[in-house]
Amino acid sequence: MKLNFRQVHLDFHTSGCIDGIGSAFSKEQFQSMLKLGHVNSITVFSKCHHGYAYHPSDANEMHPGLKFDLLKAQIEAAHEIGVKTPVYLSAGYDEKEVAKHPQWLHMWKEGHDSPLIARYHLFCFNTPYLDYLLEQIREVCERYDADGIFLDIVGERPCYCPTCMQKMIEKGIDVQNEDEVELYGKEVYANYTKRVRETIDSVKPGLPVFHNGGHISAGRRDLAHMNTHLEMESLPTGGWGYDHFPMSAAYGRVLGMEYLGMTGKFHTTWGEFGGFKHKNALRYEAALSLANGAKCSIGDQLHPNGEMNETTYRLIGAAYAEVEQKEAWCDDVESVADVGLLSVEAILGTRDEPSNVGAMRMLLEGKYLFDVLDTECDFSKYKVIILPDCIPVSGSLKEKLDGYTKNGGKLLASGDSCIDYESGSVLYDFGCRFESVSEYCPAYAVPSVPLKNCDPGTYVIYGKGNRISLTETGTELAKREQPYFNRSVEHFCSHQHAPNSGIIEGSAITVGADGAYIGWNIFNEYREKGSLILRELFAATLDTLLSKSKSLVTTLPAQGVVTLMNQKNKNRFVNHLLYASPVKRGKNIEVIEDIIPLYSIDVTVRTDKKINRAYLAPQMTEIPFIQCGNEVSYTVDKIENHQMVVLDY
Repeated sequence: MKLNFRQVHLDFHTSGCIDGIGSAFSKEQFQSMLKLGHVNSITVFSKCHHGYAYHPSDANEMHPGLKFDLLKAQIEAAHEIGVKTPVYLSAGYDEKEVAKHPQWLHMWKEGHDSPLIARYHLFCFNTPYLDYLLEQIREVCERYDADGIFLDIVGERPCYCPTCMQKMIEKGIDVQNEDEVELYGKEVYANYTKRVRETIDSVKPGLPVFHNGGHISAGRRDLAHMNTHLEMESLPTGGWGYDHFPMSAAYGRVLGMEYLGMTGKFHTTWGEFGGFKHKNALRYEAALSLANGAKCSIGDQLHPNGEMNETTYRLIGAAYAEVEQKEAWCDDVESVADVGLLSVEAILGTRDEPSNVGAMRMLLEGKYLFDVLDTECDFSKYKVIILPDCIPVSGSLKEKLDGYTKNGGKLLASGDSCIDYESGSVLYDFGCRFESVSEYCPAYAVPSVPLKNCDPGTYVIYGKGNRISLTETGTELAKREQPYFNRSVEHFCSHQHAPNSGIIEGSAITVGADGAYIGWNIFNEYREKGSLILRELFAATLDTLLSKSKSLVTTLPAQGVVTLMNQKNKNRFVNHLLYASPVKRGKNIEVIEDIIPLYSIDVTVRTDKKINRAYLAPQMTEIPFIQCGNEVSYTVDKIENHQMVVLDY
C-alpha cells in the first residue's frame, strides 16, 4: 500500500472528566474540512493516552462522555470522499488503567516524578498489559475498515518492574548490570512488535503498521524494519527544531522504505488548542518533505466536541494545495548524493550528536548533495565519506573503509576520527603525521589556500585540536598557529583568550591519497559557535576532494536548501530549491513567517544523461538550458518558498 502525500495526524487525547464527546461531529462538516485542507489521509483514534476507546468496545472501555461510534463515523465519512484512515492506539499510555493495574507499570531504575504532577504513566510490554493492548488492536482490525495501525509511545526501554525483575532473574540476567538490563529491554520490545504483527496479520495480513517513538534511530535498521513504513515525527517548534528532519530524512532515504515527514500545525507542540503557526511555515515544512523524498503529515488535535477547526484546515490547505500540484514529480524518487555523512548515532548510539548536526548544517549551507549513512550502506555510491569528529575506526568499519579507499573513495576525517592515539598514528594517508594533542586551546587557523567568503588572515578556533605535520606527499590547506599561552590565573590577556603568537605548531588541514584530515572537532564547534571560518575551511577541504565532480553547483544563498532527485521511472531529474529563514521568537521557538522571494538563481547539474527538456514544475513552464558535455546549466528566474526544476532525459 502506497503512502498518501497529504496526511493529517488527528490527535484526540480527551479526559474522562469531559462530557459531550463528539456531540458536534457531523459527516458533512468533517468532509468539508478534509476537502478544505486538501487532505487525502487522516489518522483517527481508537484509543488515546487517557486510555479510552472512541467506539463501542469489548476489549476496552468507551469514553464515558461518548454516546455513539465516533471512529466508525469518521472512517465512513473519510472513505466516502476517498480519504484513507489509519487508526491510532496509544500503546505506551493508558491512564485509566493506572489505578486498576499498577503492577503493569514500567519502572525506571531510579527517579519518579511527583504524584502531584499532571502526567501520563508508562506501561510495560512484559506484563499482561501487552495482551490487553493486543486485544484492542485485534478488535479494531476485525470491526473497522482501517487503512493502517499507528501505535504510539513505544521504544526499547530498560525496566525494573516486578515482572521484568522476576523474568530477568529467572533468565540469569544480572539486574545490577545496566547493559544486561538494557539488552533485555530490547528483547521485550522486539517481542512486542512481533506479537503486534502476528495479531494484525491474523485478521488483515499485511496491513501497514508504524510504531512511534518520536525518532528514527540511525544504525538501527532492525527497529526501522519492524515497521512497514516510517513516519518521521519532527515538529520544528515542538522540541525537534529545524535541524532534526533534514538529518532524519537524509538517513531514511537510504533504507529503501517509504517515509513521511510529520510536522504540526501548532505554534508549540502536540496538544495545543488555539495555537497556530504561520501558513508560510507549513508551506515550507511540507515542501522540505517533498524535497527530501518524503510524503507529508501535519499534526492536529480534535476538540472534544468532535468539530473540526476551520482555521486549522485553512492553514493546512495553504500547504497541501501546493503539495497536491507537485506530487507527480515527488513519488518513487532516489536522491543524487556525492557525499556520505557517517552517522555518529549509528556508530555510538548517541542521539542529537552535535558533530553530526554541525556537519549537516555545513553541507546544507554549502549546497552539497549528501545522504546520512550507517555501516550497512553501500559506500561505493559516494565520492567522499565524512567521519565527523568522534568516529572510532576499527573492526568491520575499518575493513569497509579500507576497501572504499582502495577503490578510489575519499575520506574526510576530523578531530578524533581516524586517529589511533595509542600508537600515535593516522589510520589513512591524509598527507599528515600525528604529533600530539595540542596543549593550546583556543588556537588559530591560518588558511594556506583562498577561501570563498573569508579574506586571508589568522582565525581563532575555540576547541581542542591535534598537532599534525605534513608528510612528503601531502598537501597543506591550513596551518595551526599557537597563542602566547592558555588563559589561567597565572597569565591571561584581555577578556577571552590570548592573541596569536606567530609561532606555527604545524599543519591544521592536510590532504593525501586517501582523503583529508582536519585537526579540530570542527563540526561540533560549528554546531556550538557557528563561526563562518569553520564552514569555509570545511568547504575548501571538501571541494579539494570532490575536485570538479560535484553533481550540482548553485548560487542559492546559505539558508536555502537544494536537493536533486532521480525519478527513474519517469526518466527525469527533479531539482528542488527552497528558501526560508527561521527566526527565534520567545526563548526557544523557531518560527517561519516571511517568505522572501529570490531571483536569478543559477544552477549547474553534472550528469552523463542527455537532457531533452527543462521546465518548472508544477507550472510546466519551459526554461532555457545549456548542456556542454556533462554539465547542464540553467537559471531559475524566481523562487518563492519552493521551486522544482525538471530535467527530462
